[in-house]
Amino acid sequence: MEGARRAAIGRPRGFDADEALERALLVFWEQGYEGASLTDLTAAMGITRTSMYAAFGNKEELFRKALARYSEGPAAYAVRALAEPTAREVAAAFLRGTVETVSGAGRPAGCLVVQGCLAAAPAERAVRDLLAGWRNDACARLAERFARARDEGDLPTASDPGLLARFVMAVSSGLAVQAASGATREDLHAVATTALHTWPPTP
Repeated sequence: MEGARRAAIGRPRGFDADEALERALLVFWEQGYEGASLTDLTAAMGITRTSMYAAFGNKEELFRKALARYSEGPAAYAVRALAEPTAREVAAAFLRGTVETVSGAGRPAGCLVVQGCLAAAPAERAVRDLLAGWRNDACARLAERFARARDEGDLPTASDPGLLARFVMAVSSGLAVQAASGATREDLHAVATTALHTWPPTP
């Protein structure tokens, strides 16, 4: 009896957890947190609810894991952009990455972080706050990078790093909404280029 129990505990799950999480991410990305039902999620993942709970926890925990995967994969451009040599190139890389992510072939249109849970029932407030925190963190990182650029003489001394960061985030969010509304990748790149025409000139 004890040996059988140990064998059951050590037995492989019978599914690829990494692939299942990727499929769950796509469901959340397309339908949002509230719109994605457990039936939708488990059907896409190819597993039972029992297996989902055992491997990933409840729906909120699954979403948190999917968001981490999104951050490390499709949305990794947000971190990579910070390494660009100038503030303008940081902004350009951030917006270019947004366009590629929100309009990528084989992916849902739009952005998981923007559209995932903008409006939510009180019970889902934790997820809404999670996504707001993600966006605020991205904005703070941009502001820090632009402050460094200003200190290094790459931006005019009168520049407001926080305002520039919010400008980039606002354009990025708008691109995501436009993509979800059917705008083409070419249109989105044109919008990003137009937005950068207002960027402060290098001193």
